[in-house]
This record gives sequence, structure tokens and C-alpha cells, in this order.
Amino acid sequence: MIVSRYVVRRSGPLQGGVTISGAKNSALKLMAATVLTEGRHRLRNVPEIVDVDLMGGVLEAIGLNIERGHDDTGVAYLDVTRGPEVTPVAPYELVEKMRASTAVMGPLLAAVGEARVAMPGGDDFGTRPIDMHLQGLEALGVHFELSHGIINAHTDALVGAEVVLDYPSVGATENLMMAAALADGRTVVSNAAREPEIADLAAFLNRMGGQVIGAGSPTIEIEGVQQLRAVEHTVVPDRLEVATYLAAVGVAGGEVTMHNTRVDHLELLVEKMGAMGLRISPQDEGMWVMRTDRLRPVNVATLPYPGLATDFLPLLVALLSYADGTSYATENVFAGRFGYVGELTRMGAKIRIEDHHLVIDGQPRLSAAPVRALDIRAGAAMVVAALGADGETVIADGEHIDRGYEDLAGKMQGIGADVTRYED
Repeated sequence: MIVSRYVVRRSGPLQGGVTISGAKNSALKLMAATVLTEGRHRLRNVPEIVDVDLMGGVLEAIGLNIERGHDDTGVAYLDVTRGPEVTPVAPYELVEKMRASTAVMGPLLAAVGEARVAMPGGDDFGTRPIDMHLQGLEALGVHFELSHGIINAHTDALVGAEVVLDYPSVGATENLMMAAALADGRTVVSNAAREPEIADLAAFLNRMGGQVIGAGSPTIEIEGVQQLRAVEHTVVPDRLEVATYLAAVGVAGGEVTMHNTRVDHLELLVEKMGAMGLRISPQDEGMWVMRTDRLRPVNVATLPYPGLATDFLPLLVALLSYADGTSYATENVFAGRFGYVGELTRMGAKIRIEDHHLVIDGQPRLSAAPVRALDIRAGAAMVVAALGADGETVIADGEHIDRGYEDLAGKMQGIGADVTRYED
């Protein structure tokens, strides 16, 4: 992974348009799903980010071929080709860098009946066990052994079952959907995750010949089929990238149009940002946002979709650090995800941590300081906060930002923000 840093100077008002890339959290799981069948899949709107490269490395390690290109109309695509031979081992050196790599476990078990996957790494948000993945797959007939940090899984045959998740885990829901697609019989997943990326995966599986019903609701039914086929698919827009540019306009002011967005994936966020004073309106395949006056304080809390995503919170906290009054933010999804607060306070933000709550006393202006990108969204929050800070903010560990954003600096520059990325 290339080490990078971002340098940001006070900017605004922002003007122009920006095109949103495909959703990282969908693209990675669609890539994993290509393990389910032989042939060449073509995925469009896949972001050119580090995490996609890492997942590509995982797939190549198990025997698939990855190729980027452009079709005759200039549209970018990612071709993923699987032959008859698959090596069911996801190497530690890749899995440790990205939690989403555990998504290959379900497809490997469905395709070849075994998987050897290292315990996952990725962003440090506190404890994020994968017990629900394992328990759900056990219900489908999988046997697990954990040895020296490696998960060894095997099954003689996957059989449909009823699975009730303790929590609507996105990763567990996705692994179960992919494994059940080729299981014998019907699988019902209750208390399933409802995120838009779940619906995108279901659409991909159905296009492949699967039978998935109810994605986007708390109950998903998967009728197993004997075989699937390779297909083409376009990844849904990245709602987290949309949130980043909405927050950028909230801090810097101005008027920006975002192309390739889905407003229906962002309803609660748009409502909260509207309460802060942002004017947001849907357009044809896009969204328009404007901010003129100082932001108003609001209270926010993270919850599983359709609630506010935990990934939105660092961006919202950066935004509320400039509000005219006191706001309250509550993190209900991941414990230990307040590391970025210390970085914001280095810039002069007035934020107090009280258990899993934040008390944010908005300031008219923050000041530049050397800070770090502790994870993908925390890094983006530093960029957003720095747009309104006096002086030059240097954000170290920018490679975390690179994991989840396609050309963040270039897109920011395109709407008038003074953001530059350097490789160290």
C-alpha cells in the first residue's frame, strides 16, 4: 500500500459538479460473489481504490483473473474470470488489511466445499466479531476449526436452513446469501441487514440465475439452485461518497451538483442535513446541494439501515463542529469508534466524549493542525473539517483515505477545494 498524505487549505464557496463512483461496500462483495461460478463477469462502475485492488489480490490468490478496461463507449469495467480450478485459501497478508475479504468464505464453501481464511483485519473500530458469520454458515452445514488465527471451514453439502441473526450484520447477511445461493433447499435469513448494498448483491445473484427474495427487508429468502452463470452488472453509487461531498459543501459553503447518486439511499441523512440548514434537492440521476448561512445544531444517532450509518458519523461530527450551538451525537453500532475526535480537537473543535455519546460545541472557525487519518471515514472527516480551518492542514496516513475514495483530491479540486494528495 502506497503511503500518502493530504494537504488541505481553507476553501470555499465550492462550485460545479462531481461524479460519484460505485459503492466500495457493494463492489467488494460482488467481486467475492464471482467465485460462485465459472466464466467471465463484467462489473461496471467499480471504483479505482486500494480496497478493490486488495480484493482483487485475494481473488487472484485463489485462482481468479482480474482485468480492468474500457468498453467501446469509454465506460470503465472490471472483468473477473473464474476457471475450473479454485484454491480455497485467502492469504493472511491480504486478509489482515481488509475486513471485507472474509466475504469469500461463503462463495468458496458453495463453490468447492471448503475455505481457509485468516481472521480479518481492516479499520480499527473496536471489537467486531464474525461469530454471526460462522453460526449462520454452521446452520447451513458448515464445520469450522480455528487454529493459529486461521478459520478452516468445510462442508460435504450446503443445506438450506432458517437463520435468525442476533444483529442485522451486513457481512453475515451477505455471506449467507452467497452460500445459500447454491445450497440444497430454501434458506430464510431473519433480522437480515437492509442496506442498499444488500439489495445490489441480491440483484447480482438473481441476474446470475439465483433466487433471492426480500433483500432490503428484515427477512430474506434464498432458494438454492444447482448452478449459476457469469453476467454483467453495474455497481450502485457510493452513498458514503455522496455524504462526504454533502459535508464538504456544509463546511465550505457553495453550490454543487453530484451526478450518479441515489437519493432514496440517503433519506435520513438528507433530512438531518436539511435540519442543519443545507438545501438539498434530487435531480435526474443526481443531487443538488447548497449552503449559504451558518449551520444549525442537530442531534444524531447511528443505527443499522435505514438509520444513519456509522460511517456517516465522523463526517457529521466534522460538520457539526462548525454549527452555531451544541449538538449531540450517539454511536450505537461500533464501540471504540471515537478515535477521530482527538484529531478534530487538535484543530480546535470542542467535543466531549461521554460514554458512547459526543457533545459538540460548534465553533465559527477551526485552525489547521497536523492530524492523522485513522481509518477511511475518519480521514475523509479530516479533509472536510480542514476545508473550513485557518491555515494548512496536513493529514498523515492518507493511505486509509485511498482505500475508500477514488481520486478524492482531484474531485475536490474540481469543485474548487484546495486539497492536494502527496505520495511519501
